[in-house]
Amino acid sequence: MRIVAIDDEKIALEALMSAIVKAEPDAELHGFRNASAAFAHLREHGADVVFTDISMRGTDGIDFAKKLMEESPRLNIIFTTGYSDYALKAVEMHCSGYIMKPVTEEKVKLELEKLRYPVEGEMNYKGLYIRTFGNFEVFMDGKPLNFKYQKTRELLAYLIDRRGSLCRNNEIMSVLWEDEDDETSHSSYLKNIRTDLISTLSEYGLEDCVTRLRGGIAIVRDLVRCDYFDYLDGNISDLEHDFKGEYMSQYSWAEVTLASLERGTV
Repeated sequence: MRIVAIDDEKIALEALMSAIVKAEPDAELHGFRNASAAFAHLREHGADVVFTDISMRGTDGIDFAKKLMEESPRLNIIFTTGYSDYALKAVEMHCSGYIMKPVTEEKVKLELEKLRYPVEGEMNYKGLYIRTFGNFEVFMDGKPLNFKYQKTRELLAYLIDRRGSLCRNNEIMSVLWEDEDDETSHSSYLKNIRTDLISTLSEYGLEDCVTRLRGGIAIVRDLVRCDYFDYLDGNISDLEHDFKGEYMSQYSWAEVTLASLERGTV
């Protein structure tokens, strides 16, 4: 389970994270005292659950939560607050939970046991598993697979989106850096993230999942377990996470495929 905790007060954040660790010791947990930093992390990496304070300096927690829900409608948001005034707004938003401070292990455990959107499915798979419905994520034996560079994950996401088609370097750079023009620095960075992708996969004996040619790279579709591929092949009987209107939510370029999925024309 991937959890993000947000509170602008240092002591309150430490208490929140401590309670989460005690309630869910195997969770991947990230803490933030700044809503903007948390939002950037969530757009890049996603999460299953977000615990967020409502009253933070410079940030309206309710508006922040609405923004998160627009990005990821199935994100479980649990408010933590010292005031009961916001309970009605939380209910109207259909958030997952509401905890009155002080936050305790028992309160956290109770909320995690009754999440609005249960966390299950792909986390139980062995080997490499890639999730595209919702936020893009990569798992190895049920645990998130981490890369050295943030863009490495996006490169892999794009290769998955192209379903085995060879992607040329210029094409990849135009997608990953769509609003920037510094081709020289991007070319150097692309070499680094390609190397990061291959070396990370190689650590698990998965280097054959990617085909490399001069000036291009592609995923080997038949060697990758992925919800998107299973959906396209009609192998959805054993999937608990079928397509529900979300696809690689953190990447704007994925909206083209999302539209095709919604129309049934992929």
